[in-house]
Formats: sequence, C-alpha cells, structure tokens
Amino acid sequence: MKNVFLTLFIVAAVASCNEADTKTGGTEKALTQEEKNKAIKDSASFTSLEWLDSTFQDLGKVKEGRVVEVSYRFKNTGKHPLIIADVTAGCGCTTPDKPQAPIMPGEESMIKAKFDSKGRTGENQKSVYVTANTVPVNNHTLSFRVEVTN
Repeated sequence: MKNVFLTLFIVAAVASCNEADTKTGGTEKALTQEEKNKAIKDSASFTSLEWLDSTFQDLGKVKEGRVVEVSYRFKNTGKHPLIIADVTAGCGCTTPDKPQAPIMPGEESMIKAKFDSKGRTGENQKSVYVTANTVPVNNHTLSFRVEVTN
C-alpha cells in the first residue's frame, strides 16, 4: 500500500513540475515550419501582442566593422500561444534571431538582430520583418537606424 501512495505522489509531483515548466516556457518544444505556417492561417489560434520596446530604435554612432545587436521585447497579450512563424531581415548585413517555441499568454520574449557594420559607412536604416499568428495583422515591421563612422 505504501508503494501505491509513493508512486501516486511521485506522478503528481512530476506532473505539477511539467505544468509549471509549460507555463513559463521551460519545456515548450520548437515547432516545425509546417506547424508555424498552419498557425498563421488558423484564425481560431490568433492572439495579440504588445511591443514593450519601440518598434524603431536609434542605435546612434558605431565604428565601422563593429557588430551591433538590437532587441525588441514583446508580450503575448492574447489568449492563445503566440507563434513567431518567420523573422527576416531586409538585407544580408542584418541577421535576425527569433524564439523557436510558442510564447504562452502573459509571457514576454524578444526578437534580436545583429547588424554587421563592415563596409557600411554612413547612415543605415534597416528593417526586420516578423510574421506571427496575431490580430489585427500577421506582419510586423521592426526597424533601426545606425550611423557607421570610420
């Protein structure tokens, strides 16, 4: 009888840990591109997001050759998991990075991008394009400005 109660206790403890990890994004698995594309088309799974940082950032002046990182924080303000299906940059000098796992309702995350200033002297205005299962629009544009000096 003790073994039955011990087994039930262990199962309950493991289940509660897994539930807590899921709420904080700890055990969320990355979705396949097919799953992401499906979520973008399924209006029943649409959610909303709030950009916690400005969608435009002025990075000021940097020396040529330096790699600069910019980040944009956001929060899932809807009732469904937020799925970032795609993040692309307007040119090859900017490399975006996105969350792979869904962002649960109420959670925050960020999109980062690295700008390589090598050979880019002068003023640069770059954009990062985000596709997500959001309403009222699926597409979001993030941008930044940086002046590259010699």
